[in-house]
Amino acid sequence: MTGSGEVRGVRGEDAAAVRTGAAPAPRVLVLGIGNILWADEGFGVRCVEALAARHRFADNVTLLDGGTQGLYLVDQVRAADVLVVFDAVDYGLPPGTLKRVLGDAVPSFLGAKKMSLHQTGFQEVLALADLLGGAPAQLLLIGVQPEALEDFGGSLRPCVKAQIEPAVALALQYLAGLGVQPLPGAGEDRPGASAAEAAEQRPHPALDLGAYEAGRPPPEIACRDGDARVLARLVTRDAAASRQGAGGEGG
Repeated sequence: MTGSGEVRGVRGEDAAAVRTGAAPAPRVLVLGIGNILWADEGFGVRCVEALAARHRFADNVTLLDGGTQGLYLVDQVRAADVLVVFDAVDYGLPPGTLKRVLGDAVPSFLGAKKMSLHQTGFQEVLALADLLGGAPAQLLLIGVQPEALEDFGGSLRPCVKAQIEPAVALALQYLAGLGVQPLPGAGEDRPGASAAEAAEQRPHPALDLGAYEAGRPPPEIACRDGDARVLARLVTRDAAASRQGAGGEGG
């Protein structure tokens, strides 16, 4: 997602800045990383979705659902002057705690404790971008302490979900300090926004937060902690192994 709703390539405003002698606008990447299928792991993605649903930006700003792409994000990161990352991060704080980290401290927090494959992968993205000489000059991590991760198909826990809007507000405040503002009257919630504009800023309907939560089968149909049929076999197998072991010792 970009300010124009298209993938950003060569930036026309850079050429215009050269012609007029003005400094080019900073290239800004607002990135949400995580996996929406694993409960609070989806926080970063849901934040960038919320930001895109409410605001539009100029073409120098890209809003991107980075998912779990890891090293595949390195080109986008290298192209950015300013990088804002939303993610679920283990700060060792109470669940639902929102914390922002700036600059050189960001990689150490992303790698403090391996919570998921994408987190270690993104730490490597930052290191590779730096190695290649293209690390963003400005870096902000907006992270929330997760409550639950081991819940496949689950959504954000209430204490984490409640931090989406504060996280978006922190990002907007940070960008405003760099002179980056949303376009006036922009966003799908503004009066007169067209259906096409609104659809452009939303994820696929099946992945929309409301639809995702409403469409999850109840625990009676979809087990949360493992299929009882499989678990029963494991219990039977372990019991048989135990009896066999006991018999061997008795012999």
